[in-house]
Amino acid sequence: MEMIQYKNGKDLTAEHLSQVFQNSGIKRPYQDLERLQKMIDNSDIIISAWNNDRLVGVARAITDYSYCCYLSDLAVDREYQQLGIGKHLVELLREMLGVEVSLVLLSAPTAVDFYPKIGFANSDKCYIIARER
Repeated sequence: MEMIQYKNGKDLTAEHLSQVFQNSGIKRPYQDLERLQKMIDNSDIIISAWNNDRLVGVARAITDYSYCCYLSDLAVDREYQQLGIGKHLVELLREMLGVEVSLVLLSAPTAVDFYPKIGFANSDKCYIIARER
């Protein structure tokens, strides 16, 4: 396997994002490229993991850079899981944010065992108003 290169920035396309969402198993609207482009455009931070020209992982976040950051997507292609890519994406995000910013997320049911392994604490104080589509 090639060496993974990490990038900070929005230098990925909706097609790239769609592919990594499909290949990771994360439940996202991967067929709606217009919506994916809006997700890219309106994110504050995107850190991506690449194997040559193939996007194999992504962390997408929204933050005020002062108090709180919401990690809205953490996706790693199934073929590249268990290699530390997701953990490294979160580490890079935390380095960017610093020690004063809390990092929060909503876990997919299949990932609940992963997050405690990389430093997240479980919280029973979360509330959500779900989107309609």
